[in-house]
Amino acid sequence: MTAPLAEAELMREMNEGPPPSRVWWRRERPRVWRVVVFVLAAVFFLGPLAAAFKYSLQENDGSYGFGNYGQIINNKTVRSPLVTSLEIAAITAAIVIALILPTVVWVRLKKPKATAAMELITLLPIVIPPVVMAAGLEEFELNAPSWVIKYVFNHPLTGLIPFYVVLAMPFTYRAIDTGVRAMDLHTLVDASRNLGASWPSTLARVVLPNVQTAVLGAMFLTIALCLGEVVIATLLLYNTFPVEMVVLYHQSQVGVSVALSMITLIFTFLVLFGLSFIAQRRRVGGAARVV
Repeated sequence: MTAPLAEAELMREMNEGPPPSRVWWRRERPRVWRVVVFVLAAVFFLGPLAAAFKYSLQENDGSYGFGNYGQIINNKTVRSPLVTSLEIAAITAAIVIALILPTVVWVRLKKPKATAAMELITLLPIVIPPVVMAAGLEEFELNAPSWVIKYVFNHPLTGLIPFYVVLAMPFTYRAIDTGVRAMDLHTLVDASRNLGASWPSTLARVVLPNVQTAVLGAMFLTIALCLGEVVIATLLLYNTFPVEMVVLYHQSQVGVSVALSMITLIFTFLVLFGLSFIAQRRRVGGAARVV
């Protein structure tokens, strides 16, 4: 009788698998190559950041402190370009989302055959180098009428935002288009319209909550682009944040320049973390409402 019992026990273990303790140990034990890859990636990314942060603390007399960061906060000449770039980034992100989201929805609903043409058009800012666009804008500014100079090129907000919107189109269009493709757009829009909602209400209350992750990602890409673009701002003689970094470097204020770059990096990480946190909270809140 023992042989059939032993055979039955063996068959049960083969069907059910090993005991939970052995499965837990097998899943939790880290592999060596994963640890090696993680350590190498950490050294590759965190090493230059640590070196840059240390260099940003070095002052002109060789000592270490937060004097470079204090100069950014207290010196209006250094602080003003940073505030200007943040304003440009926020306004550009809002304009890009307001333009691209309705366009993507309209193309998907009404003109699906125009998808290829839209993808080609939005690729043009990548195909055309920014320096070529900047040279054309500089030539246009030199020969533009006085009213164009007064209302467009007289301030960095009006002079840079329209062109940054164009530069951000390739990234925002693809991010939002990917989010729209992942949802049942026709069903949701038809249901909203049949219930009496207007098109603006449908976009704001039906489409936008379903593509919020894609929209937040597009906003983050736009902000990062505006905080890093230097060619057009330099040729049009606008003192933005990246231009100020280059000016400080040529003025032998390298510590302040590196401190500015560290502030930008920290701000970018905070924006990314904040957008991810908002998207996660909205996703959890939406699931709770559904339940």
